[in-house]
Amino acid sequence: MAWALKLPLADEVIESGLVQDFDASLSGIGQELGAGAYSMSDVLALPIFKQEESSLPPENENKILPFQYVLCAATSPAVKLHDETLTYLNQGQSYEIRMLDNRKMGELPELNGKLVKSIFRVVFHDRRLQYTEHQQLEGWRWNRPGDRILDIDIPMSVGIIDPRANPTQLNTVEFLWDPSKRTSVFIQVHCISTEFTMRKHGGEKGVPFRVQIDTFKENENGEYTEHLHSASCQIKVFKPKGADRKQKTDREKMEKRTPHEKEKYQPSYETTILTECSPWPEITYVNNVPSPGFSSSHSSFSISEGNGSPNHQPEPPAPIADNLLPTSTPQEAQQWLHRNRFSTFSRLFTNFSGADLLKLTREDVIQICGPADGIRLFNALKGRMVRPRLTIYVCQESQQLRDEQKHEDGDAANSTFFVYHAIYLEELTAVELTEKIAQLFSISSQQISQIYKQGPTGIHVLISDEMIQNFQDESCFILDTMKAETNDSYHIILK
Repeated sequence: MAWALKLPLADEVIESGLVQDFDASLSGIGQELGAGAYSMSDVLALPIFKQEESSLPPENENKILPFQYVLCAATSPAVKLHDETLTYLNQGQSYEIRMLDNRKMGELPELNGKLVKSIFRVVFHDRRLQYTEHQQLEGWRWNRPGDRILDIDIPMSVGIIDPRANPTQLNTVEFLWDPSKRTSVFIQVHCISTEFTMRKHGGEKGVPFRVQIDTFKENENGEYTEHLHSASCQIKVFKPKGADRKQKTDREKMEKRTPHEKEKYQPSYETTILTECSPWPEITYVNNVPSPGFSSSHSSFSISEGNGSPNHQPEPPAPIADNLLPTSTPQEAQQWLHRNRFSTFSRLFTNFSGADLLKLTREDVIQICGPADGIRLFNALKGRMVRPRLTIYVCQESQQLRDEQKHEDGDAANSTFFVYHAIYLEELTAVELTEKIAQLFSISSQQISQIYKQGPTGIHVLISDEMIQNFQDESCFILDTMKAETNDSYHIILK
């Protein structure tokens, strides 16, 4: 019976050049492979054997696998024998993961009556995206403000204690649980695989994710830092009901294949067994600052500390209007794109340095990013500031009179020039002009009673919004001040 499981592997072995004749006897196969060509442990490590509940000994008998995690979702039938299983999930749908105590009698007795901590995360399967995970998640945060990538469905979960989520880590949740009691956690994944693909014209292939679980026990200080076990599985996330359609499509494709072709593929299993893996490398298990917790009365995260509700996630920092330098590295260029709200296109410019981006022409950027975002990106790359709607230049009359007096007295020639100050107006209102002049004089705008413009025959015309809107750009004025009726305010006259 055990040998029957190995027969479907023969075609793969033949294709790899390890065996030349499938008709050879089983003992002959062993002789052809040789001692070091293909070990039995390598065969048993294939995903198909990991899915079966087998009594076969593990690769290392001394290795203790204390836990097993089972995702209650069917695996795809369109996965080859030598490949890892792939499971399709629907966006936002709750899926059960059973936390099973896999210890034998007497193994890890220090866990008896103790709680362990498990940290769930959704991460990228592709190594290329793992290197830019921070930038990818920040881009997702900009596009989906207030949303999380991974949630726990609290009412449906069983046996979890003190579930927590850090608002800054959208793809991570954690909780405590007792291995001796039944524990099932229901998770929801809110991002879809196509959100992280390069934008095309539709129909693009989504990127795979991984669901990874890292479990820890307490150390002497009561902190959950001692690693016990890690396991993960590969998933793809579709829009609601999309996973069911994809599973049906894969099943129909497999039904059309010949029996000989079907032997190269794994069957579809009702559940997905998470396979052992290394702990997630970038994680820091520090318990100094408690993570915000969940409210057990709600199906999504409700922060118990600080600004705690799903509608009060911390706002991303305001974009910084800085200039990209030619000496910027590709990583610094990626950070610049995110700071200036171009995270949507960060994947397109993954390997672009600052010099590469600055060399792009206006036509290049528009072709890559489209007209609207292309023009915005081009202007940001060139450091173009938005011109104010109106610019006027003002000079204090007292200063001009002093300069004229010096000129008449025969002072140095370089004392004859007049110093003007620029005032930039956007709203073109009298209130805005009052505030800008007050800033120029370093006084409060409340101390300016009225602003007048000197008209024909020396009359004083009250400044209004309509008059400011009819000022010529870059007009020059001399400011004269006059004490108002009240003690602490002034009238300003533009001459």
